Amino acid sequence: MEELLALAVLFYEGVVETGEYGKRLDELFLANPENEILLYLEWETDIRQAVTYIRTHIDYNALDYERFGRILMGRLKENYEQGSDIRDFARRMYDLWGELPEDIQRREPFFSLCYGDEPLSWGDEKQTREIYEDMLNYYNN
Repeated sequence: MEELLALAVLFYEGVVETGEYGKRLDELFLANPENEILLYLEWETDIRQAVTYIRTHIDYNALDYERFGRILMGRLKENYEQGSDIRDFARRMYDLWGELPEDIQRREPFFSLCYGDEPLSWGDEKQTREIYEDMLNYYNN
């Protein structure tokens, strides 16, 4: 479920394509057709509803936060390294943070998503990049 949550949130924020989320959902469902969450998601076409459904049906006590984080940060790092405008990237990261469940929002490295853009308000792009790069490399140690 960690991978599906990461892909759904990333898709909702425009970081991954529709087909990637749908393909992985199909693979997970075919491997486990008795899973009611996956069955519901197969029928849900509104990504906002899908994210909400996943967020409200995940067992956060069983969630592998490290696996989720590695998937999410890995995909965000790919997007960051493509050289998108730092202000655009920062805006999308704050929006992404807002879509994460509270249990995840308050943990590092995810909490960095909500404040990484602050140095931009006083023109410090270098510090913003350092915050994001530390966040994106959190699991590399």
